[in-house]
Amino acid sequence: MSSMEARTAERRANRLINEKSPYLRQHAHNPVDWYPWGEEAFRRAAELDRPIFLSIGYSSCHWCHVMEEESFEDEEVAKLLNDNFVPVKVDREERPDIDSTYMTAAQLLFGGGGWPLTLVLTPDLKPFFAATYLPKDSKRGVTGLTSLLPTIVDFWKERRAELEESSAKVLEAIGAGEGSTAGGSMGEENLMTAFQHLMEAFDERFGGFGRAPKFPTPHRLTFLLRYWSRTGDPKALWMTDRTLDAMWKGGMYDHLGGGFHRYSTDQMWLVPHFEKMLYDQALLAIAYIEGWQATGKEAHARTAREVLDYVIDRLTSPEGGFCSAEDADSEGEEGKFYLWTEEQAASVLSTEEMSAARRLFGISKEGNVREAPGGQTRGRNVLYLQDASAIEDPMYGTVREKLLAAREKRTRPALDDKVMADWNGLMIAAMSRGASAFRSERYLEAAKRAADHVLVRMRAADGTLLHMYRDGPAQVPGFLDDHAFMAWGLLELYQADQDVRWLEEALAIAREMIARFWDEAGGGFYQTESSDGPVPRRKEVYDGALPSGNSVAALDLLTLYRITEEPEMLEKADATVAAFSGLVFGSPENFAQLMNAVDMRQGPSYSIVISGRRNGEDTALFFDELASRFVPNKVVLLNEPGPAGERIRELSPLAQGQAMKDGMAMAHVCTESACLQETADPKAFASLLRTD
Repeated sequence: MSSMEARTAERRANRLINEKSPYLRQHAHNPVDWYPWGEEAFRRAAELDRPIFLSIGYSSCHWCHVMEEESFEDEEVAKLLNDNFVPVKVDREERPDIDSTYMTAAQLLFGGGGWPLTLVLTPDLKPFFAATYLPKDSKRGVTGLTSLLPTIVDFWKERRAELEESSAKVLEAIGAGEGSTAGGSMGEENLMTAFQHLMEAFDERFGGFGRAPKFPTPHRLTFLLRYWSRTGDPKALWMTDRTLDAMWKGGMYDHLGGGFHRYSTDQMWLVPHFEKMLYDQALLAIAYIEGWQATGKEAHARTAREVLDYVIDRLTSPEGGFCSAEDADSEGEEGKFYLWTEEQAASVLSTEEMSAARRLFGISKEGNVREAPGGQTRGRNVLYLQDASAIEDPMYGTVREKLLAAREKRTRPALDDKVMADWNGLMIAAMSRGASAFRSERYLEAAKRAADHVLVRMRAADGTLLHMYRDGPAQVPGFLDDHAFMAWGLLELYQADQDVRWLEEALAIAREMIARFWDEAGGGFYQTESSDGPVPRRKEVYDGALPSGNSVAALDLLTLYRITEEPEMLEKADATVAAFSGLVFGSPENFAQLMNAVDMRQGPSYSIVISGRRNGEDTALFFDELASRFVPNKVVLLNEPGPAGERIRELSPLAQGQAMKDGMAMAHVCTESACLQETADPKAFASLLRTD
């Protein structure tokens, strides 16, 4: 046991010991007298007339771990905080509303952001200081907490009026940014502008966009595929294929265990930030599935399957929900679980296999991981494929299996096992896409179990959706993203499983989303149902690491309109796009998922009804034909004969009047403006879809 672990074991727990968030519980034995976000902390700050020290992070964040060990485990820092502030800890994944608001405040106050996020607030929650990682003592030009905290205390006592005035202005600026940004409707011209901007930012040598650090942003790739499908522009397809290849070959991909790390610290996709997030697996799996459907490249399909298998094997709870993340660190060191020295590899491989490891995975004595940006390497290697053909090498399988077996004996990074409705919605969508594309029962069952977990276990007493589950549901009401992402997942699950209850659940969640979050005055959806104290309600549309709730909501509503033809769904979708158009016009590439909604609204889109028996071989042939084809903007409905199909015929005018003929399954295809010739021939059916 280390000295730090010994001290932790001796300390009494603080208030965070009763929280469900793994991140908060990580700090439950700090000497800092932490409060969770809530009325108890706010009352205490008001009673003592002290500022609130707000620290926001998440469980798999490397620099959050560093700041805890350096500062929050330190008795001197703890005394400064406990004697002069009310310290409050927030898990940004548990409370994305708080994180979003104060991240915006941080950007206004000091022009940057990131995690850990550090703010100081007045007792009525108005921010007047912001930073990210702060060491205990000043170093490398960063002021340490032991110097900074006394200075803030002095300002609070001597110049309080100035601080309160500046904090009020920050909140005013945040509120001003939530007004209407409507600039009219969006269409083909905006799609073209987004493509042109992405071309300008594209890294032709290494794939992806911009320089280091390089993030995957999968919705940019799915947009490019839709633009290629719409225009036939080969550059859009090439950019997508180039990026998918580069990410998969690089060290950002875990070549032994499957799954993607968070992002690349360099331009070449070589050395990652090692945490593995559920949402990255979901969004990248969808991008690789669509990339395979568009190009036919087996490497893309293989990558998608390995990602989905990794999630089932490593990120699935016993109840079937999908867990949030695996940590970047193990044994106190980032990436230790994943990195190899030449000596470590040679200890488990034969001479011939070691030669292959150097050739295939780039293992060298010098190593390829630097101690710090611009620093020296010390013989540690992140595995990457030197060439895409490496997987065809006869030694590839043997070397990979032996290295994986040896790695399994190491201390594995911690699992953040909280289950969140929004990220589960994304993963249900990805598993469902995998089930449809690969005709996989394994992926379908995983999607169904997760959907049941959220729908059954993550409900409040009144039936409304909750945000998080860990050892029972946390009483955090669902946000916009929970509703939008779960509706997306359920719509994809319905089209993979053709069980109408998933469609009914998606409809119910979409209607609840409209009732709780819709802005009647300005259009679009708020992130929360109500404001939290003086903090204004916010509307998010920027598509960053995750797509925004508004972008996904617009796609949900368009999909539901195609199925049900309910006018409100189309009206709300159009109003959502229009509400943010003024903001989007200048840089549509930063709103790629919203551009996917614009693409769907512009068409062509396809409404496909397969009239046939659920387990019929002739019915399956139509779904087989769809599996490997890239057909964006489609809805697929199974119209079973007799009582089994009555409910879908009630919900969808598309299925009404459609039927089998002469005992044969039939395919019926409609576009926005016309219905095409029905057919019993799967090949003729495929020719009706513009996929070539």
